[in-house]
Amino acid sequence: MRLFEAIIDANHRAIAGDAAAGLRPADYESELPVIALTCVDPRLNALFPNVLGLPGEQFIWLRNAGNLITGPLSSTMRSLALACAVKGGQEIAVIGHTDCQVCKTTTTQLLDRFKAFGVERAHLPENLTDFFGMSGSERQNVIKACGFIRSSPLIGAKVPVHGLLADIETGKLEWLVNGYQTFGAVSDKWNEVVKSAGQTVDALKQLGDFNIGEMKFPETKIGETVTKAEDWLSQKIGQLEVKPSSLPNPPTISPAAISAARKVVEIA
Repeated sequence: MRLFEAIIDANHRAIAGDAAAGLRPADYESELPVIALTCVDPRLNALFPNVLGLPGEQFIWLRNAGNLITGPLSSTMRSLALACAVKGGQEIAVIGHTDCQVCKTTTTQLLDRFKAFGVERAHLPENLTDFFGMSGSERQNVIKACGFIRSSPLIGAKVPVHGLLADIETGKLEWLVNGYQTFGAVSDKWNEVVKSAGQTVDALKQLGDFNIGEMKFPETKIGETVTKAEDWLSQKIGQLEVKPSSLPNPPTISPAAISAARKVVEIA
């Protein structure tokens, strides 16, 4: 059983009333610490990291309004990347929660509230939905955020990215995105790429030893290409004029067509 499998199992048993339910973090040292992105809702202060069964020192807590990620190179992604590279985070979890006010707020309501603070519409971005990362539901928001993280060049493919939804009333966790399954799919795809690349290299080897450094490329100046094309076309036209019998069914090429072909080269 891996870390988040054990976390979900212990959480569900505890919610069901199992007094012996719990997590032994010492058994998962290689998968710790965990980086969690949650909302800024103060109701979450009583839930984390307790509902995960993790001690505070193994819980790197990042927060923003609505646990939103707006792109694979956003400022939140920068923090996640540094938490991995500098703080040693081994796994990432985007944890949304039920009754999220950010997800419930419409663009009209948002404009009204900004106006109440003295911020006029003209001072806000044109596309409020994209800028503030507003989505249709808490689940959709978590899944979208996990997709951004997984596609980000700042996060290594070896880092599992999970998506969870916490019940704000009970603390029960719902596993929306299993980062282990996603990681397995990425690993399998990478293995296919490596295998394909190896087969390509083997096929090239059958062509014999080849040293690209021995290749000689002619130096061509601007303007020489057109001249060479004209010479080539003239040569081919000449062959058609003097050797039509070499073809099984020699086509009839009129002098006008040949003249027109030469004019194409002259125009070029």
